[in-house]
Amino acid sequence: MIYIQGITDFKIEEPTAVTLGKFDGMHRGHQKLVKRIRELESSGVKSTVFSLNKNRQDALLTSEEQRMVIEKMEVSYLVDCPFLPEISRMEPEEFIRRILVEQLNARYIVVGNDFRFGHNRAGDSELLKKMQEFYGFRVEVLGKEQHKGQIISSTYIKQALDKGNMELVNDLLGYPYFIAGEVLHGRHMGGKVFGMPTTNLIPVSAKRLPPNGVYVSRTVYDGKIYPGITNIGYKPTIGENFRGVETHIFDFDKDLYGEEIQVELLSYERPEMRFNSVDELRMQMQNDIAFGKEYFHGQ
Repeated sequence: MIYIQGITDFKIEEPTAVTLGKFDGMHRGHQKLVKRIRELESSGVKSTVFSLNKNRQDALLTSEEQRMVIEKMEVSYLVDCPFLPEISRMEPEEFIRRILVEQLNARYIVVGNDFRFGHNRAGDSELLKKMQEFYGFRVEVLGKEQHKGQIISSTYIKQALDKGNMELVNDLLGYPYFIAGEVLHGRHMGGKVFGMPTTNLIPVSAKRLPPNGVYVSRTVYDGKIYPGITNIGYKPTIGENFRGVETHIFDFDKDLYGEEIQVELLSYERPEMRFNSVDELRMQMQNDIAFGKEYFHGQ
């Protein structure tokens, strides 16, 4: 996959099949669009995702995480375009000419039925259809994916995430919700004090996280998957001034400091709690580990 990021003056020479949007979460509805442009590659075009990065605050996926998810879908191009005034103020007809035709070289355009674009969101799929004969591209408008009668959207997923309902979140996403990053040095208390070594991530502030607490998790490292449990929060018993993601991987003793990992959250166990002593915390951690191992045993 060719990744174009942070610029507005890109140019793709090959003819493309394009889908456009913010793609926060790359959920099942987004994947439906991507699947279609991948199918259109049989027509001699390159599948292209145009992600308009309007505001990555409070996002289900960081920019890097979005790239990781889309790359697995085996598209040819990902354009992560910043939502600068030169883009946001474009009239819809200019956006079609400059971005879709001249820069993206679009032969096919695949969008959802609520897709809007251009200054004040004045453009829509009907305008695209009106312009297709003039510019020689073809437009396909796909219906929304649903879950039990409700349209799948980033808002719907965030509502489930805020409740810690990871089973629903992962169903709506079509893959496990994850936090990616470099393993950082912590206080080493997991191994030295509790005998339960942990990996530590500090998510970027733009990443939307579920409630603080303990989750059954999987860690993806070097192409392999390892079961474990993860605590999200401030670790009030020992006290931290940042919100971290701390994971204990079952029966794993490799030093991962400085390595890139992904932590997938599968199920919420309990809220974050303050304990009266380190011994109480140690006992609870043992219970959490037992809970997690029982979870995987039942899979």
